[in-house]
Amino acid sequence: MLKEAEVNTPERKAKVEKPRVSAVSIWNMSMGFLGIQFGFALQTGNASRILQTFGADVEQLPLFWLAAPITGMLIQPLIGYYSDRTWTRMGRRRPFFLFGAFLAALSLILMPNSSLFAALLPPVLIGAGMLMLMDASFNIAMEPFRALIADNLPESQLSKGFSVQTFLISAGAILGSLFPYLLANYFGVAKTAAQGAIPDNVLFSFYAGAFLMLVTLIWTVVTTREYTPQEHAAFHPEEKEEQERKGILSIFTDFGKMPRTMAQLGIVQFFSWFGLFAMWIFMTPAVVEHVYKLAPGDTVSEKYADAGNWVGILFSIYNAVAAVYALCLPAIARWTSKKTAHAISLIAGGAGLLSIYLIDDPHTLIYSMIGIGMAWGSILAMPYAILSAAIPARKMGVYMGIFNFFITLPQMVIGFFGGLLIKNVFHNEAIYALVMAGIFMLLGALSVMFIREKRKVIISLDEQ
Repeated sequence: MLKEAEVNTPERKAKVEKPRVSAVSIWNMSMGFLGIQFGFALQTGNASRILQTFGADVEQLPLFWLAAPITGMLIQPLIGYYSDRTWTRMGRRRPFFLFGAFLAALSLILMPNSSLFAALLPPVLIGAGMLMLMDASFNIAMEPFRALIADNLPESQLSKGFSVQTFLISAGAILGSLFPYLLANYFGVAKTAAQGAIPDNVLFSFYAGAFLMLVTLIWTVVTTREYTPQEHAAFHPEEKEEQERKGILSIFTDFGKMPRTMAQLGIVQFFSWFGLFAMWIFMTPAVVEHVYKLAPGDTVSEKYADAGNWVGILFSIYNAVAAVYALCLPAIARWTSKKTAHAISLIAGGAGLLSIYLIDDPHTLIYSMIGIGMAWGSILAMPYAILSAAIPARKMGVYMGIFNFFITLPQMVIGFFGGLLIKNVFHNEAIYALVMAGIFMLLGALSVMFIREKRKVIISLDEQ
């Protein structure tokens, strides 16, 4: 990075581009995502299982999962707004994801132990509350990472930066998804428990997630620096700082004035995240009933434990595919375009989800995960690479937070109406929720083609 004296000069104000960042620095600034996604994978792979163990019916699961999108919708724009205006000795974004890490670690420890608070409320309600706290904490820690990449990297490195971030996200998700299975099958940790109790392999996995999250986020805080306000102003002289007369209410103004590219991406996000969220909620019951042929409500048999652990393995597989695929995305985007690369990926994801309906062998589900992994890898990288070039740098955080609205909205739709669909339309057959997820993923691929990308005209330091 440049020193302040090098960038804060009149002749540079009109044309300085942020210098390119070393590969090591790019990896360091995203390392915290490894821990965040380890915890997030434990949540997505085990939350439904934990809530069902505590007594939730399958049609109730979407309502309990509403905790996640509601907190995300409220938290992320606020975190983005305040991180845009926070300049401390630690930097602009780092204070937020460090605070979020401690909250997330606490919630990971508490959620599988919700039965300890049974004297206060039913464990299923405590578990739902911990799910809300967990997701709020993940949001506090996660969204500033997106803005950090956009803050620190020149446009020419954005695709690489978000791809590295996606690789680490996927690597963390692989570890988090596999950990309960590894503990049970290679370390002899119990995978079954009494009615209403969480097995030790799941319990210890959540403890490991709390530890890893703290370690990796502290790593990023220690190894990454951020630009000062003076440096930031020198890199963006075209942006005059506005007087925020409305204070925090300006979030609503910004929402109404979002760039066209962002609104078009929002439609894509709605369809693709609808499919993802439906998969996370209903994958376990769908595999248990459609593939393993178990009766609904069976949560204590060894075969149910095997099915739940196998879902964890499947999730690790699609994340492994995403990790490798993410590193290929910058090249694919250069050969075609960012939106074409994203469309191809979503088509693969839709095909993978639809194929699950045709499968009755657990091991064949691995092939479905390949397509889902391609979609996941692209969803975590391409929309943000496209978006970063279309929004003003001074509001990078708040717009990244507002962009999360298009992720939380489909989750809320499923939360409110998913249970009704499962019960009254799909007759409690969760497999049809996965078919619906595949259709929505294909609709996302179709809507990508209507995006009009905005490219910034920049001059590199080498050209001066």
